[in-house]
Amino acid sequence: KSKRLYSLDALRGFDMFWIMGGEAIFAGLASLTGWPVLKWWAVQLEHVPWHGFHFYDMIFPLFLFIAGISFPFSLAKRSAGNESRQSLYKHVIFRGLILVFLGILYNNGVRFDLGHLRYGSVLGRIGLAWMFAAIIFMNTKLTWRIVWFWALLIGYWVLLLLFPANDLGSSDPFSQTGNLASYIDRLLMPGRLYLGNHDPEGIFSTIPAISTALLGMFTGEFMMSDYLSDKKFKKVLWLVLAAAAFMIIGKVWNIGFPINKNIWSSSFVCWVGGLSILLFSVFYLIIDVLNFRKWAFPFVVIGMNPITIYLANRIIDFDRASKFFFGGFIELFPETWSPFLDGVAITAIGWVFLYFLYKKKIFLKV
Repeated sequence: KSKRLYSLDALRGFDMFWIMGGEAIFAGLASLTGWPVLKWWAVQLEHVPWHGFHFYDMIFPLFLFIAGISFPFSLAKRSAGNESRQSLYKHVIFRGLILVFLGILYNNGVRFDLGHLRYGSVLGRIGLAWMFAAIIFMNTKLTWRIVWFWALLIGYWVLLLLFPANDLGSSDPFSQTGNLASYIDRLLMPGRLYLGNHDPEGIFSTIPAISTALLGMFTGEFMMSDYLSDKKFKKVLWLVLAAAAFMIIGKVWNIGFPINKNIWSSSFVCWVGGLSILLFSVFYLIIDVLNFRKWAFPFVVIGMNPITIYLANRIIDFDRASKFFFGGFIELFPETWSPFLDGVAITAIGWVFLYFLYKKKIFLKV
């Protein structure tokens, strides 16, 4: 019987915390105090324009990595219930496609002008990358899963290196206009691209994202295995060593293929994959090994309903709600406090909404 990892729910909630208001809280704190460490962290909570890496570039791939960790547990549970192979495939494909649909809905609302819709989305990439990774995982043994992982990353790198796009005049195979992934999206992707000539959630750059999901599945399988099950500190050590290895590979690969979230470069997969394993190992050590759990409860409440809060940010005006409940209180403070207090208020409203769902055991599962 697979045991639920409390640390995984907490990490998922920690990940979502930053996009439901955490970023605004710390940006406000940095502005209010002027402390160098907070100003540095505020910069980390912005996306890098093209090449390079900030912490905020990790939010999306970390969520996909976490979805990967969950899959071996889910698969084991369904298999133990004698669910048929056909039913498992239906579940995987349905989940992938419904996330694509929700992503299109999130980006465009209810619009019927198909030519001007944006089809690329965060949810769509999670759905497709997770779906294909799950199919690979279900149909191969560990050796071939590893082959798939590296083949996707190396193949993607080689294709971008050998076939730069020249339709917009750039000869740099890793530039916004010169990379093959953007060219294929311009050629084949219907509707509009996010940046006109490039979409960060395009079709072709979803290929290396499959490896991000696979890395999560490797991690989940390792956590579920009997190996070192009675020596959890050693299990954590192996996770840390794996994290260090992937981070080193990512940094070395960065020399020939820059770390870049926009094209989901292979070096980006390794670098962020290593950071994701490291962060998971810290949460696992503190929460599931040392059993310090109470501090993580606010994150668990968020982590149990991640899709809900992501979609709710599009549907519910949390900013207006926070002004309704806290506007008068915030006005009592000097204007320099407003960004910080606004961030706290918006986050609090969102969290109370999720806590209500948590207490009622209402969870949106796809």
